[in-house]
Amino acid sequence: MGGSLADQAPRSLFRAREASQIVGVSRRQLQYWAHTDLVRPSVQTRGGHHRYTFQDLVALKATRRLLDAGVSLQRIRTSIQALRRILPTVEHPLAELVLVATGDVVLVFREGTAFEAVSGQEWVFEIAAFQRDIERWHGEFGGLRPQRPARRLRAREEAARSG
Repeated sequence: MGGSLADQAPRSLFRAREASQIVGVSRRQLQYWAHTDLVRPSVQTRGGHHRYTFQDLVALKATRRLLDAGVSLQRIRTSIQALRRILPTVEHPLAELVLVATGDVVLVFREGTAFEAVSGQEWVFEIAAFQRDIERWHGEFGGLRPQRPARRLRAREEAARSG
């Protein structure tokens, strides 16, 4: 466990009961998440009691919101592990990053980009860049369009009118 009580101002620490009430999860869930390294409290007293910092509460709340959005606990764990590999300077992904759930996919928004947490694949579809690609295509190929599909479409339309 990182830190000691001397490193933290007393009012900035929350007991497990308080963290449970603030975040809206059971104390048993908090204990399980701490035991399985999903969200560990930053401080442990000499007597072995957990104390949560504000940053810990943010991570707990993020976990709760991801679960509420339908992301499985296993997917959250996998995402956190992957984010620690992808972004080694980020110590607390759940508290430091903006995460968004879409189905069982966790997207990360950071420094103007969006990417999938596990794979790192970018999820940004930039319309302006796509428009530039189309303009480049027009320049390279002179805007040539295949004629066959248009002929087939006209033939179908004529058949439908006469039929």
